[in-house]
Amino acid sequence: MTEPRPLRVGMVGYAFMGAAHSHAWRTAPRFFDLPLAPQLTAVAGRNEEGVRAAAAKYGWESVETDWRRLIERDDIDLIDICTPGNTHAEIAIAALEAGKHVLCEKPLANSVEEAGKMTAVAQAAAERGVLSMCGFSYRRTPALALAKRMVDEGRLGDIRHVRAQYLQDWLSDADAPLTWRLDKSKSGSGSLGDIGAHSIDAAQWITGQAITGVSALMETFVKERPVGGDFVGLGGHGGSDGPKGPVTVDDAALFTARFSGKHDGGTGPVGIFEATRFALGRKNAMRLELNGTKGSLAFNFEDMNSLQFYDASLEPDAGFRKIMVTEPSHPYTGNWWPTGHGLGYEHGFTHQVVDLVNAIGAGEQPSPSFADALQVQKVLAAVEASAAAESRWQNVDKEH
Repeated sequence: MTEPRPLRVGMVGYAFMGAAHSHAWRTAPRFFDLPLAPQLTAVAGRNEEGVRAAAAKYGWESVETDWRRLIERDDIDLIDICTPGNTHAEIAIAALEAGKHVLCEKPLANSVEEAGKMTAVAQAAAERGVLSMCGFSYRRTPALALAKRMVDEGRLGDIRHVRAQYLQDWLSDADAPLTWRLDKSKSGSGSLGDIGAHSIDAAQWITGQAITGVSALMETFVKERPVGGDFVGLGGHGGSDGPKGPVTVDDAALFTARFSGKHDGGTGPVGIFEATRFALGRKNAMRLELNGTKGSLAFNFEDMNSLQFYDASLEPDAGFRKIMVTEPSHPYTGNWWPTGHGLGYEHGFTHQVVDLVNAIGAGEQPSPSFADALQVQKVLAAVEASAAAESRWQNVDKEH
């Protein structure tokens, strides 16, 4: 049997997402048969001591302190971007133009303009066989992938309602430190882009319909935070008596939405979205519910191995039934453990690598494309514009 040729990966960034991506690159070929063999060739970060420690911990063969060196290297085939949003466009464009495949974390950029430029470069690169994908990893959660399959099969009929929430609480402490995620110049937005973008992408992907307009409200509850402190996970605790800096992003974002409808001109569903990092007691409640003419689906990532399904053709009082998404027939799960042995957060990133490597091996456009991510970026921009205009209705721009 011929060994698959290597896919030599260079990763930029090594913090939270860098750890998740490192695990995925290392794990994917050990559980899935892939057409290419991922190699953790090099990781880049500005802090030499930090990047060397990360390389040793996560299994990278070499380090760079400038991401440009990764792109210059002949032994790198793909650039994996795990940095704050303000750096995505420059790195991705340079990599694609140099003939490197690209995996870029979400949201794609910090503005529609940047995302549009990235998409144009990606489309031109694809014509040369250089491929790119945006990392909306929740698409690879088996239960959500099963929900997509059921919608595509017509099990829900015509979708009437989309109800999406993403609730976390790691910023509820007013003295949590001021990190880059709270600086709009680096992150682009707060809860809206950090977690709300996942809900937007999942809703559009599963329904197969685009959001066409929104009415939004955004709020920043804590206007300034300690510039230092003890960092734990994404947050931590800063000294309440020390220097503080301004929070320039939203703490919560809420909006109603309309979807495009089917290609036959039918009326699309209405939607309601909420994203916050101030929901005490909710650790990672990424929820999605769809109500259709034949049934309903409901998902909560805090119970990620199950999917709730209501089939209206059964007895009206039957209610929702719980599907344990651990069967070999379910998306991705057949490559892991026996039935009933659930998966975790990290598996979505492994499945993301699997889908990306399979697409590159086949010479096909992976999903979500930069164009898909651009659509999400346009929704984010429309939400911000509506919130800034006292929640007035804002159409989502369809032009590139």
